[in-house]
Amino acid sequence: MINLDDVDRQLIALLRDNARASVVTLAKALRVARATVQNRLTRLEQNGVIVGYTVRLKPAVEKHRIRALMSIAVEGSRAGEIVKALRGHPNVATIHSTNGRWDLVAELQADSLENFDRVLAAIRLIDGITNTETSILLSTHKA
Repeated sequence: MINLDDVDRQLIALLRDNARASVVTLAKALRVARATVQNRLTRLEQNGVIVGYTVRLKPAVEKHRIRALMSIAVEGSRAGEIVKALRGHPNVATIHSTNGRWDLVAELQADSLENFDRVLAAIRLIDGITNTETSILLSTHKA
């Protein structure tokens, strides 16, 4: 595991805000040399801290505008079966195993409330799911 210092954390925060920022822009914001930024980016990438860069779209542009988190309780030790059933489903963006009351949390996406209702119904019918609770995501805030 790599130890991150304040400059690394500030660099990561700037990239979260704009992954396309130039090395010059990042260096000016951090008040360090361009070579320092480039060396840190290379180190963070090589050590697997930064695994990629992405594009964020305006919500109105995204196909699946309605997003939700579904907490899932699983019968016995069938979590692996449930993950397999959910993996590859076009409306399931991510699946996380958890501890506590819920065994899994799935991020769901749909393009309308009617389709979202169908997705919920289909997932609830998967053999081995004993209970679910779903919360629609209303807004997202950067960390």
